[in-house]
Amino acid sequence: MDWAEKYRPAHLDEVVGNSTALRQMLEWAKTWSRDKKPLILYGKPGTGKTSSAHALGNDMRWEIIELNASDQRTKAVIERVAGSGSTTGSLTGAARRLIIIDEADNLHGTADRGGARAIIELLKSSRQPIILIANDLYAIPGEIRARCEGVQFKALQARSIAPRLKYICAAEKISCNETAIRHIAETARGDMRAAVNMLYASAAGKEKLEEDILPSQKDERSSIFDLILALYGKMPADSILSMAYEVDETPETLMQWIEANLTGIDDVDVLDRAYLSLSRADEFLGFTYRQQYHTLWRYATALMVLGVGSVTGGKGFHARISAPERWMRMSSYQKQKAVRSSMLRKVSSSLHMPQRTLLETYMSPLGMVIDRDPLTYARDFSLDAEELDLFIHDRKRAVSVMKILAAEEKEKETRKEKESGIRKKRVGGDAAGQKELLTQEKELPDKEGGTEKASGMDQKTLFGGF
Repeated sequence: MDWAEKYRPAHLDEVVGNSTALRQMLEWAKTWSRDKKPLILYGKPGTGKTSSAHALGNDMRWEIIELNASDQRTKAVIERVAGSGSTTGSLTGAARRLIIIDEADNLHGTADRGGARAIIELLKSSRQPIILIANDLYAIPGEIRARCEGVQFKALQARSIAPRLKYICAAEKISCNETAIRHIAETARGDMRAAVNMLYASAAGKEKLEEDILPSQKDERSSIFDLILALYGKMPADSILSMAYEVDETPETLMQWIEANLTGIDDVDVLDRAYLSLSRADEFLGFTYRQQYHTLWRYATALMVLGVGSVTGGKGFHARISAPERWMRMSSYQKQKAVRSSMLRKVSSSLHMPQRTLLETYMSPLGMVIDRDPLTYARDFSLDAEELDLFIHDRKRAVSVMKILAAEEKEKETRKEKESGIRKKRVGGDAAGQKELLTQEKELPDKEGGTEKASGMDQKTLFGGF
């Protein structure tokens, strides 16, 4: 077993660093109720997000259900695995079930089709605590983020990583060199998992950890965020160009990100020169696709990166880094399409009518009818706020209707719990109570005719119109 797994923290007090995040998680768990928002743990890889979620489950003695990127996270799988776990009690006798959805920022492709919508439904209906885990908070759909509370995990300090590495060396009976330990802790760049893996690669099977057998620098690609910040900094041109080649994106995508973040330039003339560099880079991208000569990509990358970097003045970037606008428009369109499809499926199924017929013929008159009594129709068709808004075109009103329905659902659940408690008390009643019940049952035949007659009248009244 590798040491990262062998020495994974089992309890929160064993987790290294991020004490503020851990306190926030523990407070959330101790005061958890159905009114509490789920948590999103986010931050760089190796900062302890997944380990902390499992440690929290262990400390609270909750049963853990986990879905990660190695599982298919389609709508059907999420509803079958996490969905059933979120509405039922634990089979192991645990007080609750903790549902952990790892790599929630990685829901894409055909393998995860419908997964985001299923997670939203899960967050709405769950009776159990839920924790989502992500490296990039803003890669999670906005509707999911809005329903959760964020907990940030920051990169660990080398001085926090070093004691843990010494502990592992002591547990494995390996003599460790102080300089070697410090070198590994600094090379890991805040990633505890990487630090433990480097220690394992250097010391496994040996009796002593020496400096001469240490691994090289951690292999870590630069991100698009690092590149944007570098363009507005004072990094040398050759270093910026090397960073651009390290970013795991195509030149076309790089250009879209750079263009989206030209907001850091205030001067109109400087902005003009930056756009001129991007336009020249775009020409080379066009040559690349027309001639299928991908060597030209290097020229396009150099033009856009060095051209923009040369005019920014090294004043730094003092705004939030934004994703390309066209991406946001595409995301918005895809979301609207998904909401419309969901609405058509629900309403056409309830009305026993083809979706095409509903869309082309009855949407307008049905919208007028629903607008008069949105509460009733939202309840009957099981619509959410966005689906109801497609009919009544009033977002604020749709949200208020959803709040009323949520309150009704909560009241219904409370009533069910009370009835269940009363039923249990009746079952556990004393012998005298049971005798009285038997006596009442013996007397029933005398009134049976009248009871059946009344029941028959009720049914006749109820179904008389059918």
